[in-house]
Amino acid sequence: MLRFLSVRHLAVIDRLEVDFEPGLNVLTGETGAGKSVLVLAIDLLVGGRASADVVRTGEDLATIQAIFETPDHQDVIVRREISAQGRSRAFIGDALATAAALRDLGASWLSLHGQHEHQSLMDPAEHVDLLDAFAGHADLVSTAGLRFDAWRTAVDALQRTQLSDREKQARIEIASFQLQDIDKIAPVSGEDDALAAERAVLANADRLSRLSAESYAALYDGDAAALATLGAVWKRVSDLAALDPAAQPFVDQRDDIKSRLEDLAFFLRGYAERLDASPERLQAVEDRLAGLERLKRRYGPSLDDVLARAVALRADLEALGASEERAAGLAIAERDARAQFVSAATALGAARVKAARALGAALERDLKELAMPACRVDVRVAPVADPDLWTRRGTDAVEFFFSPNPGEDVRPLARIASGGELSRFMLALRLLTVRDADAKTLIFDEVDAGIGGTAADAVGARLQALGRQSQVLCVTHLAQIAARADTHFEIVKHVRAGRTHTSVMKLDGADREREVGRMIAGAAVSPTVLKSARELLARGADEQKTKHAPTAPRPAKSKGSRSSA
Repeated sequence: MLRFLSVRHLAVIDRLEVDFEPGLNVLTGETGAGKSVLVLAIDLLVGGRASADVVRTGEDLATIQAIFETPDHQDVIVRREISAQGRSRAFIGDALATAAALRDLGASWLSLHGQHEHQSLMDPAEHVDLLDAFAGHADLVSTAGLRFDAWRTAVDALQRTQLSDREKQARIEIASFQLQDIDKIAPVSGEDDALAAERAVLANADRLSRLSAESYAALYDGDAAALATLGAVWKRVSDLAALDPAAQPFVDQRDDIKSRLEDLAFFLRGYAERLDASPERLQAVEDRLAGLERLKRRYGPSLDDVLARAVALRADLEALGASEERAAGLAIAERDARAQFVSAATALGAARVKAARALGAALERDLKELAMPACRVDVRVAPVADPDLWTRRGTDAVEFFFSPNPGEDVRPLARIASGGELSRFMLALRLLTVRDADAKTLIFDEVDAGIGGTAADAVGARLQALGRQSQVLCVTHLAQIAARADTHFEIVKHVRAGRTHTSVMKLDGADREREVGRMIAGAAVSPTVLKSARELLARGADEQKTKHAPTAPRPAKSKGSRSSA
């Protein structure tokens, strides 16, 4: 359960803290007040993608922190920080955590459903994933995907041996030319960096020779050479140490310092002789670098990319020149890989057919509870005969067919469903695909888009019932849903000193009646509207009392909500 959320400097939110409760928590407020920013904050906490754009203007760092209560009533603190430069850090407890660790955590504790999810129902190609999520056979999907990859690799290898003579010869000529171009220069990894360093030395040979000679003279060979004068220095330091032991450590280092300075003198003395300052060597280095740069422009951008390209070209030439015996072997390998993929896809398809029947019946049952009493759902799974249309997801085409009215045949959902029907269909689908609901917090961000009236009341009843077995957070604009909440929060936007600030307030009594009234009628909340709001709230409370009690007692440590802007 998400027990506490703190947000700092995220989008329109300056400072905000909320204590969430068990059951159904609703978040309401005017459009643009910041309701979905709270959902964004929770998404970031469980590994969502972070960017500099989410940091509040003028701030250096956005911070989101939450306390999650585990099923065994242990508190776990999770924190995410996003800098204005887009860098991100995460912590679980006091330990640094990766975004992948946050995602794993979120998968076990949260299920977040966004306001535009129902749009995926408009693309039949997405329906197969929705069916697989309901079926829960991820192992079959994974096996089919791996075997598809192996089959396509075998197909590619075989196709390289099956080109026409003209195509094969053209590819051999191109690959041979490119490989000869690289082999002519025969680059070595890291060679360009080494040559660039040598060029810098050769181009400054005169100055380097002068600097080394002057340094050698000043250190060893000049009239006032440092090494010669150091003897007198050490004599005085020794006399000093005899009087004050504090100087003795420097006397003890005398031989080591002298040895290092002599090593430097010997290095400087031979440095100029070791310089190859010939114009011929500099020209050779320049020419070599020019050749390497040309290869990098053609096959790079890096020299290691050039070397990798040479390896790939040799492999292509080997495959293109493969013998008939090798081609026959590749054909056998392709047939075996295809058979293994088809076997895995067939097992997956059989599981999908079975799951499709169960999903259709479950959707019809749940949609009846969402004010669609006469609807029919048919989840169709059809094998795809054309191998060119096979994918990592198998050899099946899956599509939802739907009839909202009695006496009408089912037709493709994507073509006939209204926006409100799609919203309810996706809500029912998502509720069916939630695993271990009693161990998760379910978050719905405006999943009620496009519905109203009786349908809105039915969705509210469904969310209210769901709140009895799991914590639910719901961002909504519908009074029928807000009136059924166990806990109601209002998100409010203020403008102070030219800056936007968002705050949150837990509503009770007259404040809650006022907010539900606003949701019914807008800004003009008349006594009549307030009466309607009170009736809605009373009905929601009565229906809550007539149902069974929550499965777990509410913890006493919930504190309401706090906010500051």
